Amino acid sequence: MLSEPRSGRLAAWGNALLAGLVPPDDAAAAITGGDAVHRVEGLPGEARPVGLTLALGRLRALGVTGFRVALPAPGHPLGLSGPPEFNARALEAEEAVTAVGAAFGLVPEVHEAGPVGDVHREVVWRCLPVREAPPADVPSLGEAERELAEALREAAEVLARLDVAASGPAAEAALDAYRARAEAGDGEGLAPGYPARAARVLELARRIALLVSLAYGNGHGGAVSASEMAARARALAPVERVARRAQVAAYNACVEERERGRG
Repeated sequence: MLSEPRSGRLAAWGNALLAGLVPPDDAAAAITGGDAVHRVEGLPGEARPVGLTLALGRLRALGVTGFRVALPAPGHPLGLSGPPEFNARALEAEEAVTAVGAAFGLVPEVHEAGPVGDVHREVVWRCLPVREAPPADVPSLGEAERELAEALREAAEVLARLDVAASGPAAEAALDAYRARAEAGDGEGLAPGYPARAARVLELARRIALLVSLAYGNGHGGAVSASEMAARARALAPVERVARRAQVAAYNACVEERERGRG
């Protein structure tokens, strides 16, 4: 979860487009990011995959008024509402986007091509019907922020207790990259129209995700037995869960604020 999920970019910039804050081509370019191309397959009325600009326009014409993010994991259908086919595809991809205003969902399928050293990624978003129901286990932005503050303390305590503090070249490189991004004020993943609180929550979620990722990727640390390694996984799982919930809350903030205003 160190790199931003493609579903986050699509939801954020899709929401900005629907709000009239960015032009279609700019939104499509931001969603594509460093990938070679993004297409959408399975749109009603389209027999073949179409580009993002056309797809976003077609979704708006079909009644879509916003986008939400889902970041499910085994045993945690975060952001999903069914049906089973959509949930299964989203779980396999570990992410998805669900539309507001029309019962559609989008799941990315990533394909790599090209020789070693010059690999490029093409993404096909598969459009599928979804169940119109509240998404599973999505917190409010305020709730997510409170959870994150506690999770950050817990993460530090868990890493110290299990002797898996970040160390080594890979960990140092990851930390350096994070610091450089933070110093540059990189707001990757959010778009015009998002509240400052959402950006703050998303950045804190990134910090916690970084700690968890380094812990899992830092060898066995002080865990010298299978039972100790299992204990580390059990200890880190709730922290990682909080970080994913916070990411979803941040990306969904525009939609949630608009719906609260209508309530």
